Amino acid sequence: MLDLTHIPRMTLDDTDKRLLGALQDDAHLTAEALGAILNLSPSQAGRRRQRLEAAGIIDGYRARLSPDRLGLQVQAFVQVQMATHDPDQVKTFARIVELRPEIVSAWTLTGEADYLLRVYCSDLAELNVLIHQILLPHPAVARVQSQIVMDQFKPDAPLPT
Repeated sequence: MLDLTHIPRMTLDDTDKRLLGALQDDAHLTAEALGAILNLSPSQAGRRRQRLEAAGIIDGYRARLSPDRLGLQVQAFVQVQMATHDPDQVKTFARIVELRPEIVSAWTLTGEADYLLRVYCSDLAELNVLIHQILLPHPAVARVQSQIVMDQFKPDAPLPT
């Protein structure tokens, strides 16, 4: 895991925050469009964007895809409790998580569960295979608990700036 504790936090002014908000709404904005939104020249807006990219505050640009249009009808959160924290076992488990395309994000947690996995599957049978044939058989896994999403009434939102 990347240790960010030694990296100083960059101070953002109101214009930086508005720029970040605009890009979170539409990452395709040109320097000209950003300049118009921010009341800056296109070159000033472009330099600000480049500064935020260089500082790692903007860490990339991604397309948002529609799970429904891709046939991914089941979204679930899967909690995993480990039986052991042996580094080699944890490493092989983490590798499985990294390689499985249906696991779109993963977190380590405090509390009863050690990991929380966000999963998209085409159907319940695919989720069942992931849990019973991939995750549970791993020797480091003690318990898996899944919660199937019935409805996502608030989509993934932009980060607060």
